[in-house]
Amino acid sequence: METTAVRFSRPKLPSGPRFPPSGQAGSLGTECRRLPEFLSLIKPRVMTLAVFTALVGLMIAPGHIDPVRAAIAVLAIAAGAGAAGVLNMWYDADIDAVMARTAGRPIPCGAVTRLEALTFGLILAGISVAVLALWLNLMAAALLAFTIFFYIVVYTMWLKRRTPQNIVIGGAAGALPPVIGWAAASGEIALEPLVLFLIVFLWTPPHFWALSLNRAEEYARAGVPMLPVVAGRAETTRQILIYSILLFPISLLPWALEFAGAIYGATALLCGATFIALALRLVGSNEADRRPAHRLFTFSILYLSLLFAALCVGNSAGRWSPTVSARPTTAAIAPVDPALCVTRGSNPPEGA
Repeated sequence: METTAVRFSRPKLPSGPRFPPSGQAGSLGTECRRLPEFLSLIKPRVMTLAVFTALVGLMIAPGHIDPVRAAIAVLAIAAGAGAAGVLNMWYDADIDAVMARTAGRPIPCGAVTRLEALTFGLILAGISVAVLALWLNLMAAALLAFTIFFYIVVYTMWLKRRTPQNIVIGGAAGALPPVIGWAAASGEIALEPLVLFLIVFLWTPPHFWALSLNRAEEYARAGVPMLPVVAGRAETTRQILIYSILLFPISLLPWALEFAGAIYGATALLCGATFIALALRLVGSNEADRRPAHRLFTFSILYLSLLFAALCVGNSAGRWSPTVSARPTTAAIAPVDPALCVTRGSNPPEGA
């Protein structure tokens, strides 16, 4: 196995924002100019995919949730995901400054101070968890709080700078949104969202390792022990192929367990085969060719989007498999007595 020595550098960051502080002349215009900088802290592109998987989890969960509460749940989960992004940028501002991909972020370039980012992230996290607890249920709020904690403390502060398995273990945080969405609608956790969790969990390593292959020098300069840095390209591509193969049968579980229909099954088969084919092409490519890694990274985003979109479409008619869900129907608990229909007439029972 190839090894590369990793030397950590800690660059000096700008001490304050580029714009004059609040309270001085023109402060209103200044704050308006800085608003896009604060919005970029929440990592909108990363957050969008996480929120989409949470939305699908919410939509396919059994039971009914009114549109207003559903919208509140999605906004709260989005705020929580955004808070995790802000706090990640707050802690990683030193390594962001030495990587070309991240040097333009608001903190390294001096548009937002670290204290401002920390305050913004903590407030956003607190509000998102409180809204889920007050408007939806404690289960969803607890899962969101745990996800933010896991992403910031376990992944960002502990794993990211210490082990090449940072993405594998830390990927649990990114895999929890569909479970949160399910819990927001149903108030509990079942087998189905755990299957969705496993799909995203296995998808995460090949997705991020494909990105890091073309950024290995930057990660090495920043002192982040990503797999390509400590194990080399050959081992990284081999691991990408292994996870891609493991992902294939797991992605078929929603169809096999009958909480997804034929549309999902066909999508999972086609996209899974394409994913493996791209991984095989990456394994056989030479180090100078950056295109196979970029293709796999780009397709991985499309892969997860199509998979969850197909899952949502397949469940749009409210189909549900009682063989999977642990919650029995009313008819299974108490069969209707025809005599009751005669004595009660045609009025339906309360809550029907």
